[in-house]
Amino acid sequence: MQFLKIVLVALVLMVNLVIAQPSWAGKDFTKGADYAEVTQALNQLLTVKDTPEQGGYTPEQFQQRLAQLQFQKNIIETARKRAQCRNETGKTLAVYANKPKKSPTQLYFLGAGTITDDDWDCDGIYLPAGSQVVLGPNAQPQQLAQAIAVKFVDGTQSIARTNPVTGAIELNVEPAKVFKAGESSWLLPNFSQADIDTQIPTPQLID
Repeated sequence: MQFLKIVLVALVLMVNLVIAQPSWAGKDFTKGADYAEVTQALNQLLTVKDTPEQGGYTPEQFQQRLAQLQFQKNIIETARKRAQCRNETGKTLAVYANKPKKSPTQLYFLGAGTITDDDWDCDGIYLPAGSQVVLGPNAQPQQLAQAIAVKFVDGTQSIARTNPVTGAIELNVEPAKVFKAGESSWLLPNFSQADIDTQIPTPQLID
């Protein structure tokens, strides 16, 4: 009888291991909205690969857009934890983040030298008007005439750092989208960097 109980307990444990997702297991982001959107855009782009001008692209623009979408798709397919933002700017960074099933995407403040906890999704970054920015490894520096929000796809491990020579904020990953005020549901307040620097970093972002 005792042996039978042990066998039953062992069977229950085995079933739980098979059915339940272990807390350490990698996450699958290919079922999310970002992946569906990127895949749809990629498939649509490929329909004009032989005649890119019909899609409004020069051959160079087509190749650039193709590389962007393939890169985003690869990030989502290979990611094993939620998107995170690392702040290496030396000052407070305004970020857009959400806590899945608990809070929607909102604007929070990330202290210098910190990274968002992987319980949160860091969806993007707010960059105020007047900032000099480099939106990706292959991008050119630009001075922002108005505030923008940059959005990353699921699983992106983004880093914002300040170039010690130029003072520009540089991103290690090209954003999937760039929004101005009124172009998305995200709040784009009229903050300057000085305004952001006065904000207290959001403690729960790094718990």
